[in-house]
Amino acid sequence: MKGKEDLESYLLKMALPFEQIGPDMWNVNADHENLVISIAGPVVVFRTKVMDLPEGNREALYETMLRLNTTDMVHGAFGIEDKSVVIVNALELENLDYNEFSAVIDDFGLAVSKHYPTLSRFRAAA
Repeated sequence: MKGKEDLESYLLKMALPFEQIGPDMWNVNADHENLVISIAGPVVVFRTKVMDLPEGNREALYETMLRLNTTDMVHGAFGIEDKSVVIVNALELENLDYNEFSAVIDDFGLAVSKHYPTLSRFRAAA
């Protein structure tokens, strides 16, 4: 059965600096800020903040995020958490291998770098 030791070994193999911030939670310094990986029961949850949610022009932002979810997001999806735009993904811990783990982290970094310029324009338009 896979557990937190497996996730830590994947992080070490990827040579990513990380800090354990809870019993089953890690803050990872990847190509993007605040990638948090946590174990929640039988799943591993990946979450990274993209930007603060703008005060205005939200309908257009939501439509853009939904379109990106269907066309450009391989692993995870854009969403809203509190007052932040985030990318989230959840995968079964039992079946999670190194290749899938690293693909999620790589795709999150690519999504942030590729889509932040588009999404950040909504902050300026607010």
